[in-house]
Amino acid sequence: RITWDCHADRQSMSSTLDDYRRTLCPTFDRAFSTLLDDLHQRGLLAETLVIAMGEFGRTPRLNANGGRDHWPGCWSIVLAGGGVRGGQVIGVSDRIGAEPISRPVSCPELVASVYNAMGLPLSTRIAGPERRAWPLVDTASIRGLVD
Repeated sequence: RITWDCHADRQSMSSTLDDYRRTLCPTFDRAFSTLLDDLHQRGLLAETLVIAMGEFGRTPRLNANGGRDHWPGCWSIVLAGGGVRGGQVIGVSDRIGAEPISRPVSCPELVASVYNAMGLPLSTRIAGPERRAWPLVDTASIRGLVD
């Protein structure tokens, strides 16, 4: 069974990087682009933020079974619609995808960017324990991402 979890442990997670190339990525590409086309044709893309991401990147080198394990140092995210300026790449990794070398993006920046795209003011405060108001986020959104 081919899955996105490509550890290639030869047990429950047997997918390899080659499965990504042959099956998973072409399938994802067709589905993602069809979703964006459909939203555009219905006039909904400008108000719908579409995000494709996982919780980790993948190790820059194959493991002994030809797969890749979790790697928190560097990963890719695709955003479209919802006011996001398309056609840009923000940040660059080293040549093997191990670490960011230019303009790393933090998780709080990504969350702030999603809130910004949704029109939620980043100055919003929410009720916390003991009626203390907590900031929704305490960072700015990714500069240049959302119009």
